[in-house]
Amino acid sequence: MNAVSEAALTTAIHVNGQRLWDSLMEMAKIGATPKGGVCRLALTDLDKTGRDLIVQWAKEAGCTVSVDQMGNVFMRRAGRNNDLPPVMTGSHADSQPTGGRFDGIYGVLGGLEVIRSLNDHGIQTERPVETVIWTNEEGSRFAPAMVASGVFAGVFTLDYGLSRKDVDGKTIGEELRRIGYAGELPCGGRKIHAAFELHIEQGPILEAENKTIGVVTDAQGQRWYEVVLTGQEAHAGPTPMPRRRDALLGASRVVQLVNEIGLRHAPLACATVGMMQVHPNSRNVIPGRVFFTIDFRHPQDDVLAQMDAELREGIERIARQGKLEAQVEQIFYYAPVPFDKACVNSVRAAAQRFGYSNREIVSGAGHDACYLATVAPTSMVFVPCIDGISHNEVEDATIEWIEAGANVLLHAMLERANESG
Repeated sequence: MNAVSEAALTTAIHVNGQRLWDSLMEMAKIGATPKGGVCRLALTDLDKTGRDLIVQWAKEAGCTVSVDQMGNVFMRRAGRNNDLPPVMTGSHADSQPTGGRFDGIYGVLGGLEVIRSLNDHGIQTERPVETVIWTNEEGSRFAPAMVASGVFAGVFTLDYGLSRKDVDGKTIGEELRRIGYAGELPCGGRKIHAAFELHIEQGPILEAENKTIGVVTDAQGQRWYEVVLTGQEAHAGPTPMPRRRDALLGASRVVQLVNEIGLRHAPLACATVGMMQVHPNSRNVIPGRVFFTIDFRHPQDDVLAQMDAELREGIERIARQGKLEAQVEQIFYYAPVPFDKACVNSVRAAAQRFGYSNREIVSGAGHDACYLATVAPTSMVFVPCIDGISHNEVEDATIEWIEAGANVLLHAMLERANESG
């Protein structure tokens, strides 16, 4: 095998776009949904099936595979000097209940395609190269999101990560053991030379501006909340309107408040109520208890703090007016993330080398790279998705975009993987 210097990097060194696309389509059969999407919730049997297939492919590509205590899967291609910290890539294999074929899994299989392509071209890197499957990135089955990469980065403790429960009371630790992905490798504490994550944009900007590559410079900060409003169940017929303590009415007013806060801090703010559970959920009973979630995002931490203050003041006022009790718990927070300038420059240079149209972009979604950036130089590569639609069964992309992103990832990783110092 031959080493390739940064100066020798040319577009002759590229990925096999058709092979990558075929791998994505093969994975899309696992948990396929009627509308063309996927449902592979974290640590379900379908998630295990997907992991098993990726591990099989990685071993066929000559990788060694290890699993840490949070079920994160590390697939390593050896370098000339295996004592050097690796250049890492990867994303997640779990999906939303009505997820798409590219969210997360594109970053995992794009990383695998980098390894396959290095093999094709007979290239030996100075450093090891790794692609990773991060556990429970979506946060759909187990909240919060990105919990396993958070444990890896030291944001959460291992006990906290393993103890997260789904709606049925099953913990991450229990489900890892059940599907055979409870590894022994310590979660975190590993040196990483540089890290990159390849992902669809999950928004409309790149496609609208006819750009092929998003050079991701920053990621929005996020705050997640769980809110419980408690009133009093009562009969829907005999209870006069003025005497009601309707928890759902109060929750509806909070939904309106959340939307107003998002609009107030436009155009960069995002504010969403995404989940709601009504008790007792009977057609002729006034709801006495409502649980719901709130998601705030903004690239400026001081604005996020202002949004938090407005939310808490508004919920207190709504609860007082409706004679309700309110509990507000912030369950997830990370500050806006500036990505490493050298890694960002590697992405930009790779896009320019291939002649791909590109622009700088801020990620509106959370990604494992956001936590990884706290322990290693990190950046991201975005490609468009059709109509900007994601977290949806109709999520789609073109093979040309998919191949372009993987080419940029390959060259950005090669540049950093051949650094000896």
